[in-house]
This record gives sequence, C-alpha cells and structure tokens, in this order.
Amino acid sequence: MNSGANPSPQPVIKVRDLVKSYGPRTILKGIDLDIFEGEIMVIMGGSGSGKSTFLRQIMALEQPTSGIVEILGQDLGSMTMGEMFDLRKRMGVAFQGGALISSMTVGENIMLPLSEHTRLDAKTMEIMARLKLEVVDLAGFENLRPNELSGGMLKRAAFARAIIMDPKLLFCDEPSAGLDPVVSAGLDELILRLREAMGITIVVVTHELDSAFRIADRITVLDRGNILMTGTVEEVKNSTNERVQNLLNRRTEEEILDPAEYLARLTGERIETDGPAI
Repeated sequence: MNSGANPSPQPVIKVRDLVKSYGPRTILKGIDLDIFEGEIMVIMGGSGSGKSTFLRQIMALEQPTSGIVEILGQDLGSMTMGEMFDLRKRMGVAFQGGALISSMTVGENIMLPLSEHTRLDAKTMEIMARLKLEVVDLAGFENLRPNELSGGMLKRAAFARAIIMDPKLLFCDEPSAGLDPVVSAGLDELILRLREAMGITIVVVTHELDSAFRIADRITVLDRGNILMTGTVEEVKNSTNERVQNLLNRRTEEEILDPAEYLARLTGERIETDGPAI
C-alpha cells in the first residue's frame, strides 16, 4: 500500500437504519446515509417525502425513534443535554424565511449567537459581524432593520448569522424559496463560496432543481420516508428510477391504496403490515 495515499474521507454525518415515528405514523423508514467533510449534499423530495423530518434529525433537534445518528463523531443517542448543547454550537442554520428578529438591527441579529454563547466584548463582536457581512456581500448594512432589506438580502443576512461562529456544518432550509432566478443564482454562488472559503460541510434541503444541480456534489432523493437514491448530479439526472424521474419532471403519481389500508385511513385505525407503519 502506498503510505502517501490519502485516507478515505470520513463522514461528518453518519445515519444508520434511522426510523422516526410520531405516534402510529412512521415518517422515516430505515434511512442509511453518509455525508462527508467538505461536500455539499442536497436533500430533495416531494411534499410528504420526509425531508423536513430528516433535516431535524441530522440537526440534532429531535431524537430518532430507532437507529443511529452520528454528527461530528458523536452519537446523538448517548449524548447528555450539555453535550448536545455544545454540539449545536458547532452547527449553523440558515432558516427558510431568514428568521431575523424584527426588533433588532441586522448587525445585532448576526451577533446574537456570539452574545448567547461567548464572552467576547461588544467591539470584537461588532468586528466579527462586519466581517461576516463582507463575506455575504452585505457590507455596510449592519444598522438597518430586517424590514428594510429585500428578500435576497434577508437570506444573505441569515447566512451571515449562521456562519458567525465558524461552524463545521451548515444547514440550509429552502434557501432559494420565493426568490427570482437571478437572486436565487446569486445565493447558489454564495453557498459555493462559503464551502470553498471555510471548508465547511453544507446540507441543503430544496425543491429548486436548477439550484440543486448547480451546487450539489451529491443529491439524496427521498420518497415516502425512504431514500430512492443518492448520487452525483449526473447520476440523478440519468436515473432509470421512475419516481426519481417523476420528481425531476414534475409528474404526479396516482396513489393506489390497498382496500384495508384505505379503510384504516378513514377510520383512523392502525393496521399491521410486514414493514414499518405508515
């Protein structure tokens, strides 16, 4: 073996046989997935596919019903509340609507994680906030209120807040939702720049195909709580899986129900099946 060979990449997120249920309803049905350091992983799927539930699992916001979720080498199932709190400080989140606090300035919003989790002095926090605003092309906007920003600027400010503590992982929930194509393309370029500049691992949940194909190293397609496939952009585009192609081409599927299942849905009763509950 060549001693100078690069070691195999290690996953920063490792998911094995992940099941998540809410009462009798099982949303995720045995998910297996590795997300590697420095990659941009896009999670796609139609409405009800389980992508939002999956995102909450890998953001350490919920405990799985069963299975294993490891984030940055730590098993969520064996962590204390204090360890979970420390882990979350190593992750950044850019929420779908920006989620900036309207009563604060843009700068105050961006400094909020520093105020909550560090003992830095006010001047240092202000400098750090300005630096992150430079990164997202919002230099000089720190004294404005969120309602004075455009939709695209709000998303950029949300990215600045998400990266203020230099996280190892960045999660983005529908970053292009509600934006015009030009602004959306600008956000895609920002995501790519953040990965290159910070060496950060980025997980993006989106239904925007153009954005997914532009930024993804790999794409995971979820459907009805299962992974249909994980692959490169070209592998997904060329997939022979009918459901994958239905998603890519915006084709609807006719749902065919077993009569007993249909009756159970109407009556609210749970029926036993050979697989996970639905």
